[in-house]
Order: sequence, then structure tokens, then C-alpha cells
Amino acid sequence: MTGSEITVAGAADLEMIRDWADEEGWNPGDSDRFAFAVADPGGFLVGRLGGRPVACVSAVRYGAGFGFIGFYIVRPSFRGQGHGIRLWRAAMERLDGRLIGLDGVVAQQDNYRKSGFRPAWNNVRYEGVVVPHGSGGRDPDGAGPGGIEVVDAATLSFGRLAAYDRRFFPESRDAFLSAWTALPGRTALAAVREGRIEGLGVIRPCSGPSRIGPLYAADDGVALALLRRLAQHAPGGLVSVDVPDVNERAVALFKGLGLVPVFEAARMYTGPAPELELAGIYGVTSLELG
Repeated sequence: MTGSEITVAGAADLEMIRDWADEEGWNPGDSDRFAFAVADPGGFLVGRLGGRPVACVSAVRYGAGFGFIGFYIVRPSFRGQGHGIRLWRAAMERLDGRLIGLDGVVAQQDNYRKSGFRPAWNNVRYEGVVVPHGSGGRDPDGAGPGGIEVVDAATLSFGRLAAYDRRFFPESRDAFLSAWTALPGRTALAAVREGRIEGLGVIRPCSGPSRIGPLYAADDGVALALLRRLAQHAPGGLVSVDVPDVNERAVALFKGLGLVPVFEAARMYTGPAPELELAGIYGVTSLELG
């Protein structure tokens, strides 16, 4: 470990981390790093050996009491040499005193348990083609079921969107949410009924299927209306959504549409799982940052 050090990631490092995640088959969004950078500028760490990046991890702080670990990667030729565990300890130290969450791949869940994490549910990635409603394809007037109107999320006040997001996430994350919904190339749609926000979805381009997240909805009809409209912005309608398996209605919806599970990770916490409106989460925002 001679010559090893841990540094805060810079802009070039964030692009590198995105590429590493892509090589791992995680299909990160093309522009996710720009939203991640504003979530917590000091939250991305890089392990270096002789100045060369060999490992990375994110340890992002939200509010006063929550943190999330992601992007835990050691380059294949440097695994088993202690670089990963040193970086892991730095990440855990950065989030000390907070409830910490992560999405653990199956192969690493036992190791996370040793660090005090316990599973709360599984996020299962469903992929497939979502066809628009009706033979005409597009739904230009934004009409949805039961008086729902699907609108560009940017037409609503950001304060309302942030308050709605807070129902499904343990802490406020205004800076992140603002960037996440507005970055070029992505589409954010809200479902509104009688002036109330009853759904929110964001789709973003990736190297593989376009990823949708978050996908929040008051019920299946709202979720389906958002899903179909969002899929119009995916090449060929091919999408990927990380669905919490504790929301049985969401799982049934995606299976009914013919989407198939291709990957899963356990949402794990160091303490009791936070109280969230899980019945309204049809797709989590990101396996990397919660």
C-alpha cells in the first residue's frame, strides 16, 4: 500500500467513475455525475496508488441524519490488496453518526452485514419495451386516467416537487433533485389531479436501456400513464426501472407489461429502515445514490 492515498473526486474523476460503473454493467445515466456532484461535493472519494486511481466510493450526506454509500468499485487488477477496505472505512467514517443506506449486490451482502447493514427490501431491475397507449402512439394532450393530467415537471413550482419527493426519501435533497430533473437530455413528468401532485417520473439516457427513476405514483393507473409517456423518450421504448419488491403492485405492473428482471440489489440500512411511502415507489431514483 506504499504511495496510497484517498482524495476527494474532481470533475474528471466523476467521469471516470461513471465509466467504471458502466464497465461493471451498472448502466449509469450519461449525465448522472452532474447531479451527483451537487448532492454533496465532497461525497465522492478516490483511492490512488502512486497517483493512479485504483478504487472509488461515494459517501453522500443528505440533511443532518442520513447518508448513502454507492459506486464502491476496485479496479479488477487491484482487488484483494486492501485498497477497497481502506476506502470503505473512509466512507463509513465520513457518514459516522448517520443512518446509512446502500444497495448491495448479492455477492457483497454478507460483507455489508459484517459492517452492520441489514436488508430492508430488494430493488429488482426490470427491463423491456413499453408500448404507448393506443395505436397512435403519442398522447399529445397529456390526459390520463381518472382526471390525471401528465405535465412537464418544470411547469410546477420546485417547492411542490421537493415536498412531494420528501414523502419517498429519508431527507430533503433539493440541490440534487433540482439537477436530476433538469439536466439536458432527460425528461421529468408529473401527474396532477385537482391541483395535487400524484406522481413524478424522470427518464434519462444511458449507454444501455434508458433508465426511469424515480417513478412515484398514487396508484397503478398513474404509474402506467407516466411510464408510457416517459417511454416515448426512450429509443425503441426500451427502458429500465429499479422496482422495490415490497411494492407488490409495482412488481405486478411491470411483469404484466412484459418487462423482465435482469438484476437485483438489496436496499440495506445500518439501523431501522426509514418510514417512507413505499406503496407509492414504483421505481427508486438511483441504486447509486438512493
